[in-house]
Amino acid sequence: MATETGQTNAQTSTSVVAAIAPTPPVVTVPVNHGEKLEKFSGTDFKRWHQKMLFYITTLNQARFLRENALTLNDDETDRQVVVAGDAARHADFLCQNYILNELDNTLYNVYYTIKTAKELWESLEKKYKTDDA
Repeated sequence: MATETGQTNAQTSTSVVAAIAPTPPVVTVPVNHGEKLEKFSGTDFKRWHQKMLFYITTLNQARFLRENALTLNDDETDRQVVVAGDAARHADFLCQNYILNELDNTLYNVYYTIKTAKELWESLEKKYKTDDA
């Protein structure tokens, strides 16, 4: 009887282990957001531009460099649309400030008034891509 109980317990524990065995973990690459890029001072724009684009991409913010900022009508009443609009504006604000924070203080003072990340990115490209060429 002890043998039967032993076998039953062994079979049960094997079944339980198989049932609760964790699925293989998803491999993620940790991003160190504390790592700072070299601040852009007006020279070597192409290098800074590529590094900044990579950094923004790792933060999942690169779409704000291509897309126009979301605008809503003042009379919008759909709660989901309003919340989505607020989230998009906040994410654009973050992207814009990630870029601004990597500018030298003198350039920051020139560009901080630009309203969206896309406008800021395009303004920097227009000014400094032609200078590098």
